[in-house]
Amino acid sequence: MKRPLRIFLSCWVAIATLAAKQPLVVVSVDGLDNRYLTNADQMGLKIPNLRRLMREGQVSKGVIGVVPTVTWPSHTTMITGVDPIKHGILANWRPPGEKYLDYSQIKVPTLIGAAHAAGLTIATINWPVTVDAPVDWNIPEYFATRRGAAQDRRTVESKSKPADLFEKIAQAYPSFPQEWMDDRNRTQAAMYLLQHEKPDMLLIHLADLDSEAHDNGPYTREAKAIVERSDELIGQILSVMPAGSAMAVVSDHGFEKVNTTVDLVSLAKQQGITNLVQSGGIVVAPDQRAAEFLRQTAKDSRYGIGREIGKDELAKFPSSLPPNPAAAFEPAEGFMFTRSPKGEVISHPEEIGNHGHWPMRYRAVFILWGKSTPHEALPEFSMKEIAGKLARVIEVRLN
Repeated sequence: MKRPLRIFLSCWVAIATLAAKQPLVVVSVDGLDNRYLTNADQMGLKIPNLRRLMREGQVSKGVIGVVPTVTWPSHTTMITGVDPIKHGILANWRPPGEKYLDYSQIKVPTLIGAAHAAGLTIATINWPVTVDAPVDWNIPEYFATRRGAAQDRRTVESKSKPADLFEKIAQAYPSFPQEWMDDRNRTQAAMYLLQHEKPDMLLIHLADLDSEAHDNGPYTREAKAIVERSDELIGQILSVMPAGSAMAVVSDHGFEKVNTTVDLVSLAKQQGITNLVQSGGIVVAPDQRAAEFLRQTAKDSRYGIGREIGKDELAKFPSSLPPNPAAAFEPAEGFMFTRSPKGEVISHPEEIGNHGHWPMRYRAVFILWGKSTPHEALPEFSMKEIAGKLARVIEVRLN
């Protein structure tokens, strides 16, 4: 065979192989606790699209999160496969401040980077920590002001690429350029990209459920309505996905109702203990004196100290919390630990639903559906396994 012909055939095979990769759409529904799926019948949820994906594809019994169980660290774990303490995104970003915005702040390889290196085309919509990510179409989670989970469009647009992306979407969906970007607009962007650009991988983060659950509590009429609305949006995305595509539905954390907040740090200081560390769904005693304070205080139910977390269990969740603590506790049901700006030890929360609890407290969601994915009931697994599962769909190596 002549050399030019061999080169032509090699290039043709490479192009054919690349085109044969299964396109993947990843939909993250922020705050979609796995109980919305397992208890859908009891809740009377009308979620036909999620039910179809569960019936036909793979569905996990539950996904065990990482520390902390909050949005930006968890989303970064889903595309890196490692704990936040390793990938470097340790908290959510809320302005003012310039923390955890740029993709370059992620310290380890990512699914996005692997797909880019493989020559695949990538779109990201409202995915945390993706400013200046190596993707072809990008609408990052970035804002100056928010109204619930909706973000001011002009600030989002300032960091999006290509520069004319918003204009092109608006030509297809005239209602797209409204002042506040919510899940409806994000879905319009996804539909436009799937119909006109056909990326090999699209990641979209739907955030309205998280906001509703914070304001009105999880599993309420209002929260269930947003779950049903999210299902409608998933159906719209399914309707325009190119033939042969796969879809993964994931979530970043569960949700708990919070009736009471307790400032254990202030209470401990009244007894001369100044080294207590509390972080929403966990309180840590670095030494035996602080541990004894927590164990004695736990006898009074007013302070909402719940289960003591064993050392072996703590070791399974590497974090920025003090290493090798003398004791660690999670709050009792309906409680959360937080500092009180008014100096109150016990108070009523501003948000009656919250997350940030210890990962074993609740479960997130994983569903994978597509032509090459047979129906299968998966066991519980760690959120750190999601990146590898997604990498296998698009046939790239994460590390």
